[in-house]
Amino acid sequence: MAVVRGCQLPDELLYDVENHIWFKEMGDGTVRIGMTTVAGALAGQLVAFTPKKAGRAVQAGKSCATIESGKWVGPAKSAAAGEVVAVNEDLAAKPTLANEDPYGAGWMVLLKPEDWASVKVTLSTGAEMAAKYEAKMAADGFSGCAAA
Repeated sequence: MAVVRGCQLPDELLYDVENHIWFKEMGDGTVRIGMTTVAGALAGQLVAFTPKKAGRAVQAGKSCATIESGKWVGPAKSAAAGEVVAVNEDLAAKPTLANEDPYGAGWMVLLKPEDWASVKVTLSTGAEMAAKYEAKMAADGFSGCAAA
């Protein structure tokens, strides 16, 4: 697991560093989407999670959910277009799951992407992701997860 400025970033996931979103291929043509520890540190403790409903379409670069914390309200943007096939009802009931377990119980939506192969190559993994995250944190003036 990569750790960048105290933020844990599991190696097996794919990352949209710019939007602080992770993707996990589920092996059945779907991808699970969640927010990174960096997103949680920047936003603070979540107070609301409002996903797009199952069956709804998501456009590439557009919101698959709205996230709200004491500091921030905004979209969780999906790099991939597709159809929401499931939402994390547990997260909707307890938004702090995204802070407590962002790579497990805190996932947001399950998406059936339209053109995953072309999106996947734009996402970052492993050492590449860690270097990109370090650069983004430096550019944004973000000291890290431990200090947030």
